[in-house]
Amino acid sequence: MKYLVTGAAGFIGMHTAKALLEQGHDVVGIDNLNDYYDPALKQARLAQLAPFTNFRFIKLDLANREAMAQLFASEQFQRVIHLGAQAGVRYSIENPMAYVDSNLVGTMTILEGCRHNKVEHLVYASSSSVYGNQQKVPFSETDSVDTPISLYAATKKSNELMAHTYSHLYQLPTTGLRFFTVYGPWGRPDMAPWLFTEAISQGRPIKVFNNGDLMRDFTYIDDIVEGIVRIQDVLPNAAQGVPYKLYNIGNNQPVKLESFISTIEQALGNVAQKQYLPMQDGDVYQTYADVSSLSAVSGFTPKTALAEGIAQFVEWYKGYTND
Repeated sequence: MKYLVTGAAGFIGMHTAKALLEQGHDVVGIDNLNDYYDPALKQARLAQLAPFTNFRFIKLDLANREAMAQLFASEQFQRVIHLGAQAGVRYSIENPMAYVDSNLVGTMTILEGCRHNKVEHLVYASSSSVYGNQQKVPFSETDSVDTPISLYAATKKSNELMAHTYSHLYQLPTTGLRFFTVYGPWGRPDMAPWLFTEAISQGRPIKVFNNGDLMRDFTYIDDIVEGIVRIQDVLPNAAQGVPYKLYNIGNNQPVKLESFISTIEQALGNVAQKQYLPMQDGDVYQTYADVSSLSAVSGFTPKTALAEGIAQFVEWYKGYTND
């Protein structure tokens, strides 16, 4: 099959593209290679895909309406996996317009491209952030998500609504995946695994928000990719109404922040210096995914324990940074 993978130089995008390439599919990857974090990491990820003869990369901004329309018209993709987005909860407070351009306008160009070129299935990235500070756990796809507490979360909820509209109006099959705290090799440098590993390795204090009283459903990248690849083969059934589905994709096992830190300490053989701070604006207290719906339709089962996943990340980090 011929796929478009957006955000192909990103963490989840690169791993997903690689999995599809290894299965023998043709993949066109796009990314705008912005400087939200070091573009050298994005280039290094793309270098992992370069050896595949069935891969092509095009530097392109999702918000470029004309170029995106031309891309869809000329390439005639069969399926689209839309992972490109402006990520980060805290950065959405500093630079909100970046989220409008990338997450709202960018998703609109994807929906229009799929609509006009008869794409058979669009799988797109949503986020556990849509659940806000919900107290009921685990989070279920049937829960209300009408009270986002960050602009990032609001854009992701908007993406779900936009996809539903296109599924309803044009019978475009869309599947949204609410990712829960993805980590692993080639991960983002603005996320806790990298920030903590780097600081502990260098003997600097780590920032521990809400005085360490946080819980996250950390999900290893290999499990995430398996779920993406499985679900893109499961088209929403239009015979049951609108061909639109939403699924949580997580580890189904939240971990206390202090336990997470201690797992990194063990992998590094160093003890963290901790700077305890209050809760950050936009942060949520806990995330916990009910993945039973995704498991029922695709057989998805997360397999990677935190200690194993962190060990893999730390080993990769040391090699990448020569630390």
